[in-house]
Amino acid sequence: MSWLFGVNKGPKGEGAGPPPPLPPAQPGAEGGGDRGLGDRPAPKDKWSNFDPTGLERAAKAARELEHSRYAKEALNLAQMQEQTLQLEQQSKLKVAGLTLLAVGVYSAKNATAVTGRFIEARLGKPSLVRETSRITVLEALRHPIQVSRRLLSRPQDVLEGVVLSPSLEARVRDIAIATRNTKKNRGLYRHILLYGPPGTGKTLFAKKLALHSGMDYAIMTGGDVAPMGREGVTAMHKLFDWANTSRRGLLLFMDEADAFLRKRATEEISKDLRATLNAFLYHMGQHSNKFMLVLASNLPEQFDCAINSRIDVMVHFDLPQQEERERLVRLHFDNCVLKPATEGKRRLKLAQFDYGRKCSEVARLTEGMSGREIAQLAVSWQATAYASKDGVLTEAMMDACVQDAVQQYRQKMRWLKAEGPGRGVEHPLSGVQGETLTSWSLATDPSYPCLAGPCTFRICSWMGTGLCPGPLSPRMSCGGGRPFCPPGHPLL
Repeated sequence: MSWLFGVNKGPKGEGAGPPPPLPPAQPGAEGGGDRGLGDRPAPKDKWSNFDPTGLERAAKAARELEHSRYAKEALNLAQMQEQTLQLEQQSKLKVAGLTLLAVGVYSAKNATAVTGRFIEARLGKPSLVRETSRITVLEALRHPIQVSRRLLSRPQDVLEGVVLSPSLEARVRDIAIATRNTKKNRGLYRHILLYGPPGTGKTLFAKKLALHSGMDYAIMTGGDVAPMGREGVTAMHKLFDWANTSRRGLLLFMDEADAFLRKRATEEISKDLRATLNAFLYHMGQHSNKFMLVLASNLPEQFDCAINSRIDVMVHFDLPQQEERERLVRLHFDNCVLKPATEGKRRLKLAQFDYGRKCSEVARLTEGMSGREIAQLAVSWQATAYASKDGVLTEAMMDACVQDAVQQYRQKMRWLKAEGPGRGVEHPLSGVQGETLTSWSLATDPSYPCLAGPCTFRICSWMGTGLCPGPLSPRMSCGGGRPFCPPGHPLL
């Protein structure tokens, strides 16, 4: 732009003319002859040659540029270029912001998941656990007094309130002592299988075993695993992660284990249940000093072979015999009838009769019943007394409850018969009080299936229930006058 103001303008520039002539040198000027410029001093800088007409030329050039047809297009292009640069810069900022936001969300999500698993493993209760003695923070805040009592409680006797046969009592007591010493010495726990008919004390013994050993217990059921579907594997891992965080050691009791631990080769199980079973086998594959597994089942023959190989101890819980039934009747009679009647705080009184004789009679009449069914019978005595006008439990009322319980037991046996054969139990006749082995020829009676005779009497587990498939022999004096079935009859 210097040409507009006459500075450094070339000979071919627009409006350019010959440079103005220098004034003649004055005589006597300093350095005149040698420079050829007279006595005028040389200019100090380029602005000494400023041309005042340059302003006019600049204004003229601006007017021409303003009226040029390319000026507006050039201006628009410049504005668009500037906007494009601004948009690119904004896009870069947005991308960087979204990237940082995504990283933050992902990090927060993972941190929340890790924190949640940490809290759930140590403070919460897994979804598969139905009941536990392990104290959670929420429970401690809700019931501080009860929690304090549990923490200060002493270990209980493993057989307190549990009625078993003498041989079974000795077996489970040895297991309890071994488990308690294992915990004291920080050894490896063993996995135990309790099998037998329902209501024989398997769950009760598992709780007592945990309390006797100073461990926490957690109860789950095998039927809760299959409905979880794809979530079963995750729930199983959470369960064992939670078990491994127990400071006191955890006894994990699985009731109805056969509903979950079925044979993978022959049973038709879903893909999700198979994966959950594999996860369970993974955690059960090695012994731990943090938890022990106690499985309970009525049908252990349905277990997968991998489960059987991981079981260390097997204990059979059978139905109580007459001696155990009498102990059970006396125990539940005291808890449900005698104690409430003597406390005087409840609406329950007891008539005068021989309680010991009545308990022995009830034990004889409840043959085949489990400990749970006998406990239910005692509860029905209490409910009958509460339903009476004066709240007095008489001997006749007890007899009516026993008769009703026996009828219900027979109905259950009919349902078992409808399920198919193989449910009955055959007992030798010599085990019946006051009876000996007897022989009988059936060759003259074609109505009997067995015509080989002579035959030996055996007790059929369906006697008195109307389920015996053939004719009955005459009644015999076996204490209760119960009929017997000859061996030719197919036993269910």
